[in-house]
Amino acid sequence: MAEWQFADTVPAEKLAMVHFFSVVQKAGDREVEFLITVKEYAEPADPMMKFFATTDKQTNQKTTPFRPCGWGKTLLQALSDCTRAIRKFPYEGE
Repeated sequence: MAEWQFADTVPAEKLAMVHFFSVVQKAGDREVEFLITVKEYAEPADPMMKFFATTDKQTNQKTTPFRPCGWGKTLLQALSDCTRAIRKFPYEGE
């Protein structure tokens, strides 16, 4: 257990450490940067979802908007799921 997790004295408050990443996706002739936020929960509701990743932008905006995300027992699993989800649908612009 990491030291910061001992600060979680009220599990209902959902204490989490936040990690930031970015990835660039080609959208036609331009590049679009996605900021990925990964939360590492001290006391996850489900042990299989200790890490949750989501992006700052949606994809597939003009059809059915979708916000890429991912989750898992490790940061790598959540981040990898999220980057795969970014590639699943095109970025159609704001």
